[in-house]
Amino acid sequence: MANLILLLQEYGVLIVFAIVLVEQIGLPIPAFPLLIVAGALSVDGDSSWLAVLSVSVVACLISDYFWFRAGRYYGKRILRLLCKISLSPDYCVSQTEDNFNRWGPKALVVAKFIPGFNTIAPPLAGAMGTSNATFLGFSIAGAIVWSGTGIAIGAGFHTQIDQVLEILSTMGTTALIVLGVLLLLFVGFKYIERKRFRQSVEIDRVTIDELKKLLEQGKEPVLIDARSVTAQMLEPAVPGALLFNGGEPIPELAALAKDRHIIVYCSCPNDVTAAHVAKELIGHGYSRAKPLHGGLDAWNAAFGVPREVDEGNTASVG
Repeated sequence: MANLILLLQEYGVLIVFAIVLVEQIGLPIPAFPLLIVAGALSVDGDSSWLAVLSVSVVACLISDYFWFRAGRYYGKRILRLLCKISLSPDYCVSQTEDNFNRWGPKALVVAKFIPGFNTIAPPLAGAMGTSNATFLGFSIAGAIVWSGTGIAIGAGFHTQIDQVLEILSTMGTTALIVLGVLLLLFVGFKYIERKRFRQSVEIDRVTIDELKKLLEQGKEPVLIDARSVTAQMLEPAVPGALLFNGGEPIPELAALAKDRHIIVYCSCPNDVTAAHVAKELIGHGYSRAKPLHGGLDAWNAAFGVPREVDEGNTASVG
């Protein structure tokens, strides 16, 4: 552990740059505690707080701009990929899309303090057409606020942090083992959280082939678009689908028979939003409500990408 502290004191800027970069890219490596330690060391002259701040901001900007361009080029596909590989629950996209749309690029200033939002916000900004200049301005501001906060905390509590570092330095290899175990526990906790979330939305799905059969048999299933308002702006809904609009009641459902086939779709990983909505509908007595396996992508692959439709023309299928 003493060697690690010496490395941080001697090569602190490079280590800070590397750790912040990989964390911002999306790996589960906490960089904020490192900024706090670097801030504490800067008080004693072991490192320059301005240099630490600068490299941290640069690392954030490299990662943010990479994801921003990916979002601009790949759109919703990159958002789904991020949620598939993320340790955060899959609903991260559905929760942040409308928040980002409500606050706009200004949300980037605080995004790094919000778990899940940090990785999603840059590609979402790109997918929603934010200009390069606007994105860079708010991204830099957010990186300065986030990095500066960590450094300031370290500087403000440097005495206590120095004591912790001194204790760790006397523990040698034991300290590294403790830190490694804590990191594994963190990753394990996030994995369990994700697994529990998936279990909470376990429900029978209807495949696109089964949906085709229902249509061919004249069952007239009702389609419900359970995506967020922002997602509905990025990709048009299936013509005739009822818009769930982020949880608001759908008046048209009240006139439907409880045994009517209802197919709920979304565009999020593992159909989690659609599964939540289908479970809610089942709880209200609509026993044949099911999420569509594969969501909007499955529909588009089978029937083609829907064209834009007017809001007033959305209605139940059949």
